[in-house]
Amino acid sequence: MVSAEMTENPYYYDRPSGKLLREEVLGDKWLRLAYCSPIKGLLQWPLFSCSVFSRLMGWSLDRPASIKRIAATVAQLGIDLSEAIIPPGGFASFNDFFARELKPGARPVPPEEEALLSPADCRLTVYPQITAGMVVPVKGTPYTIEELLGFPGKRYARSFDGGSLMVCRLCPADYHRYHFIDDGKVESYWALPGKYHSVNPLALSLNYKVFTENMRTVRMLRLKHGDLTAMVAVGAFGVASIHDFVNEADFEFRRGGQAGYFTFGGSTVILAFAPGACTFDDDLLQHSAEGIETFVKVNSRIGTWMK
Repeated sequence: MVSAEMTENPYYYDRPSGKLLREEVLGDKWLRLAYCSPIKGLLQWPLFSCSVFSRLMGWSLDRPASIKRIAATVAQLGIDLSEAIIPPGGFASFNDFFARELKPGARPVPPEEEALLSPADCRLTVYPQITAGMVVPVKGTPYTIEELLGFPGKRYARSFDGGSLMVCRLCPADYHRYHFIDDGKVESYWALPGKYHSVNPLALSLNYKVFTENMRTVRMLRLKHGDLTAMVAVGAFGVASIHDFVNEADFEFRRGGQAGYFTFGGSTVILAFAPGACTFDDDLLQHSAEGIETFVKVNSRIGTWMK
């Protein structure tokens, strides 16, 4: 069960090691100041309700001078750079480091076509059934698929009733590129403006409607195994932009291929599936039901395609 102490200091289940670990939150004291302090009302509009602060932060982290922040961040978050591609002259900026690519073979795609894959290195929560178009988190505020997809996606929302969904939360320590989980093609694409709330569990537990109010992009995909699938990239505090590689209708992609990346900040990728498309592994279902995220790596098996 999730204790009060675990809510205050977020824990997650680390699937590779089989251990429950405490998350190291970058800028934790500032996050709590903005969400929990008596002056939170003065801070939230400039920080989370408009893009100015996040874009200014993004601009500063694109400057060559920002490379001096890399070493301290790697040390604090325990980032393994041995699996990353480092340019001959080193990273050109902090954001260049943050959006780093991995060496070939670092995240191999399993050969079994029936394997449902994780799209990212992330803290994963799964929802085995979307009931009446509603997603009901253990912690936080329920939201509808129609809210998640926005007005342009209204025509698709009913297709996911009775289906399933997964929320992939990327932390600053994680590899920040996200991938396609099956062969397929893009059916449609749109971007939705919005706020820049943090995706940290603290903000979610305080009932902010992060996934349906933050800026995000939506791709409706036709997958080889999953058929109609929604792929939503959610921006968050400090994320100046979402870089989607594939945003054109009829564009074909391959399983394991890169779909895009985020610049600095916590971010989230959400995938919604039609009824009967897939099932999730038992350990993920158990932890999600208890409100505990599970750390998984991109291209790792998290379930089974049923179609």
